[in-house]
Amino acid sequence: MSLTSNRDKTVVVGMSGGVDSSVTAALLREQGYRVIGMFMKNWEEKDENGVCQSSKEFADVVKVCERLDIPYYSIEFVQEYWDNVFTRFLKEYEQGYTPNPDILCNREIKFNAFLGKAMNLGADYLATGHYCQNILGENGPELVKGTDAGKDQTYFVYTLNRDILKNVLFPIGHIEKSEVRELARKYDLVTHDKKDSTGICFIGERNFKPFLSRYLETKPGEFKTLDGKSVGSHAGVAFYTLGQRKGLGLGGEGDAWFVVKKDSSKNIVYVERGEKHPALYSDELTANELSWVSQTAPTPLPFRCKAKVRYRQNDQDCTIISLNDGQIRVVFDEPQRAVTIGQSIVFYDKDRCLGGGVIRETGPSYFEMGKSLQPSLI
Repeated sequence: MSLTSNRDKTVVVGMSGGVDSSVTAALLREQGYRVIGMFMKNWEEKDENGVCQSSKEFADVVKVCERLDIPYYSIEFVQEYWDNVFTRFLKEYEQGYTPNPDILCNREIKFNAFLGKAMNLGADYLATGHYCQNILGENGPELVKGTDAGKDQTYFVYTLNRDILKNVLFPIGHIEKSEVRELARKYDLVTHDKKDSTGICFIGERNFKPFLSRYLETKPGEFKTLDGKSVGSHAGVAFYTLGQRKGLGLGGEGDAWFVVKKDSSKNIVYVERGEKHPALYSDELTANELSWVSQTAPTPLPFRCKAKVRYRQNDQDCTIISLNDGQIRVVFDEPQRAVTIGQSIVFYDKDRCLGGGVIRETGPSYFEMGKSLQPSLI
């Protein structure tokens, strides 16, 4: 697309106050688009000094937009975030699950409420600083992994289908993170050396246990081994996740303790010693809340592809066995460690993201089946 034709297109850039969205705006402006910077305020809370973190981030947005000479606005989705993301987040934890708020935020806020606002303002596109690519294929837009394998974020945006992707741009998806920072220095952007944000989407890094305690009623219970032996006390089932090692407060001689199972109804967290305990491994799961980039499930079944059950995991060979009543059954070639209810499974065909769903059940663990792990996994 030429610079001349780009001048006829308006792009709203979701500006977070970070380096990625800053460079996104700079690149689009350089490419000739009419660029508008828009900051989302989704969480309202002051720190110990009475300063709201979102105010600090917006201050950086202002500096970047003034440097690029583009208009900027702030828009508030605090209520939408509370209703559609945070309350769901809390409900999942109450049930003993481990939700992924980043995925939910992308689905409900960034590429729903925010995208709708941008379109209502007359924008042609919404652009974000995600490390993924939107590539036009034979049948429409395709969601493809970012060039920087260590930063690829398709796992977090797998809910975007073709109807959404036709109005979305990912300008830094083909760029390495190191180059993004170099570009930020080239454009003299104040965010060029700013640390990447971490923690809960739009809420940031928190001391998780006290933060969650402000919103959930939890009660102490017992840590037990799978044979029923009590080995200590826990602070509340919601505070622990499958495969967790740190923060258990369990000692003694031998291998470290790991969470291998939770029972919210009985308020019990089950633990066993050893990172490779068979109770942590299973080779199948079921998932629902399915979302496919092509808007249709892959066929015919059974369907071979790759998948990951957590962000940093390498792609794993698997087979989608069945699809019934909006729920799929997936079997992996190799046992998977700590498959966690509430997290998402995301499917791939090479670098192309097919879509995914929310994990709702796991198959029996290798411990329950009386099976041992292959030597390669030990």
